[in-house]
Amino acid sequence: MEERAPGLSLRREVGLLGAVSLIAGTMIGSGIFMSPQTVLLSVGSPGAGLLVWAGCGLLAALASFCYAELGTVIRESGGEYVYILRTSGPLAAFLLIFSSVLFVRPAAVAGIALSSAQYAVSPFYPECPPPPLAVKGVAAAAVLTLAAVNCLDVRASMRLQVFFLLAKVLALALIIGGGVVALLRGPADSFREPFEGSNPGVGAVGVAFYQGLWSYDGWNNLNYVTEELQRPEVNLPRAVVIAISLVTGLYLLVNISYLVVMTPKEMISSSAVAVTWGNKVLGRWGWIMSVAAALSAFGSLNGTFFSGGRVCFVAAREGHMPDILAMAHVHRLTPSPALIFTTVVSLVVLIPGDFQSIVNFFSFTAWFFYAITFAGLIYLKIKKPHLPRPYKVPIVLPVLVLAAAVFLVLAPIVDQPQIEYLYVTLFIFSGVLVYLPFVRFRLCPGLLTRLTVFLQLFLEVAPAEKNL
Repeated sequence: MEERAPGLSLRREVGLLGAVSLIAGTMIGSGIFMSPQTVLLSVGSPGAGLLVWAGCGLLAALASFCYAELGTVIRESGGEYVYILRTSGPLAAFLLIFSSVLFVRPAAVAGIALSSAQYAVSPFYPECPPPPLAVKGVAAAAVLTLAAVNCLDVRASMRLQVFFLLAKVLALALIIGGGVVALLRGPADSFREPFEGSNPGVGAVGVAFYQGLWSYDGWNNLNYVTEELQRPEVNLPRAVVIAISLVTGLYLLVNISYLVVMTPKEMISSSAVAVTWGNKVLGRWGWIMSVAAALSAFGSLNGTFFSGGRVCFVAAREGHMPDILAMAHVHRLTPSPALIFTTVVSLVVLIPGDFQSIVNFFSFTAWFFYAITFAGLIYLKIKKPHLPRPYKVPIVLPVLVLAAAVFLVLAPIVDQPQIEYLYVTLFIFSGVLVYLPFVRFRLCPGLLTRLTVFLQLFLEVAPAEKNL
């Protein structure tokens, strides 16, 4: 009897250092260079702003601990998509992947690429804002470059992630050091009345958290690549603790440095707070902060790209996306079709892209599905306590994070309703119109067969199995 040939699967190439770099390197991106002034504008005072940044770090830590348990119970790649699939069923999972593939992930890629390009181009236009066409052109070039790297080699992508993480930490250390020197010269005016002018409104706090959490986005990145992580039951919780502790500490110190050097009014009026800080502290060397911010966002873009392609890949493997997207390159063992598809959709989203609107609506959609994921963890704890759990959290943690997620989804809508939130909600549930005919009842099953065969030969890819 002939033995079955071993199937194609993605290799476990991500160790503890790579895991920490994937989380922290994705989190430290454009947000800490662009969001501080928006957080301050929303809540109205330096003290309230720092509380928001600390609260965002605490929320990201609690949420990531919950995801660490999910990742050790359900050891499949795909993050919240596969967790919702296993706990809430295929329709809810499809609605996630429908909005994720067409909006959430491309919006994240586009937002980070735009901010990276903004900083990269701004030194060439010192007297005026850079032209939108130039910014979008540089952003598109960054997306295409990282698409090529991720399609060619997983190890190269991880090395790039480690390199950029080190560069980011050095850049943030420079900002922190500059703040310490400024503080030694005299007390900062920003902290004389730290809570004066605070805006405690529900909507204001919700929008401030949206902007702050944009800077923490990436806390769940490792769960998208569980099947490529070495010893996930050990490295997943360790990487989460190391990365989020590092990032939260750096973010608080960087915000304090901003407020030591600049007044709240200067921060709010700045279009690029890190560049303004650099001009005041470093003088003619201020352009260094533009370069550092651009490279930081570029590294974050790499991490977002690395994980985003895996979500599309896993969804196709489960039958929720075209079969070609569930295939991997036969030699390089990278999910190149899924990465190429993510690239194309991200470039389309980039065309009308606006950073602030991308952040708000990305956060709204993301936390809607995070809430469903945390509810799924509570369900597993109550209904399936016998499942093996190498790492587990008290049930109070997912309950608290679920409440926070519900608040983040509802607060801006209740306080300041906008028609755009209705459009986003309708877009999410419009996925039902696609799910029923094409996934549930499998209409037109042969529609993509010829195209799949052609692309499989052209891209040199084959179906990949789970690596559990």
